[in-house]
Amino acid sequence: MATQTKRPRVAGPVDGGDPDPVVGFLNWCRRVGLELSPKVAVSRQGTVAGYGMVARESVQAGELLFVVPRAALLSQHTCSIGGLLERERGALQSLSGWVPLLLALLHELQAPASRWRPYFALWPELGRLEHPMFWPEEERRCLLQGTGVPEAVEKDLANIRSEYHSIVLPFMEAHPDLFSLRVRSLELYHQLVALVMAYSFQEPLEEEEDEKEPNSPVMVPAADILNHLANHNANLEYSANCLRMVATQPIPKGHEIFNTYGQMANWQLIHMYGFVEPYPDNTDDTADIQMVTVREAALQGTKTEAERLLAYERWDFLCKLEMVGEEGAFVIGREEVLTEEELITTLKVLCMPAEEFRELKDQDGGGDNKREEGSLTITNIPKLKASWRQLLRNSVLLTLQTYATDLKTDQDLLSNKEVYAQLSWREQQALQVRYGQKMILHQLLELTQVGSFPVP
Repeated sequence: MATQTKRPRVAGPVDGGDPDPVVGFLNWCRRVGLELSPKVAVSRQGTVAGYGMVARESVQAGELLFVVPRAALLSQHTCSIGGLLERERGALQSLSGWVPLLLALLHELQAPASRWRPYFALWPELGRLEHPMFWPEEERRCLLQGTGVPEAVEKDLANIRSEYHSIVLPFMEAHPDLFSLRVRSLELYHQLVALVMAYSFQEPLEEEEDEKEPNSPVMVPAADILNHLANHNANLEYSANCLRMVATQPIPKGHEIFNTYGQMANWQLIHMYGFVEPYPDNTDDTADIQMVTVREAALQGTKTEAERLLAYERWDFLCKLEMVGEEGAFVIGREEVLTEEELITTLKVLCMPAEEFRELKDQDGGGDNKREEGSLTITNIPKLKASWRQLLRNSVLLTLQTYATDLKTDQDLLSNKEVYAQLSWREQQALQVRYGQKMILHQLLELTQVGSFPVP
């Protein structure tokens, strides 16, 4: 059976609540109409770590596991200061869109009579969240260099500081009766951002609502006890009056129930949730090749100043087509290229003969836009033109240079169980992220060997 990874949880009531948090939570569920199937249990036994939900009896696919009425959700609308947050909505707009929910949490956490206090008792201890944003900067950069996580975290931290000082703190200071001094803390705000990142849910828009802004995140009691696996066995369904967790496959008695947070690569899991799935369990894992890295590889292949200027001209043309950008990345999965159109177009434009590029540019990008035969699955990469494969290969080699360690070093750590066991939890998680990405990149190296002939 594959190893299962779980977000770390720390038990304990909030501010001296019910001595048994599970009993208090289950009593609260009954009061608010949150119905759990008799076939499931909230428990610390039978889970990989901390609290989880396990099957008391065998569950069949399609069976209802629990129902959460919308009134039991904790959001900017259901909290006790919902009216104020609605009136001040314009002043609370931010890049993340999370400020109203975060203010709701800051208020409810310190409100003695908050109706969600039994729910808070099952939260992880905020001071022990394991997101990389809480790691020392030097450790984060050392362990996760090349993965894309340090850069994502730096952006998060800058946004959190800006959001707190420009919007959140002034709002709390304007309403001192609603926010005690102990919650006016950047550190606590930082922790709650991580909690919302890992534990909140965002209801998907309907097809006809695609043009609307995304729905605001909400906290969903019971649903956030479940943990993520790519090969999950339950899924959350939304309806007008309630949210329903339904089994998606048979769950044997005693097995843990897992939800999915979506198709998440390991770098996204550790960044947003503070854990990874160990290799090779995460079938949704990916590796990124930065778009500017492909530009760099193309420039390295030029021999004259005229060729160099032409390479920049081709890149500018791709930017105009909105196929590439300074901060974008080509995303490579284990079996397919997730950014297929962007990568094919980029390779084509950067590698085509100069005369052909001039013709394409004169047509303002129109020309023959038919898709290359077949989708760009990993196994189809050897069918690409030799010049395309060479450029892709050189881009992969440049990408591999951004890591602090090579594949063999990571392989040796993973294959030696005694050495691996001596690594810290963070070292193990970071190793899994690096190794999964490098395995995908090395597979690309094998498939882009220009000395071999394209597969007929």
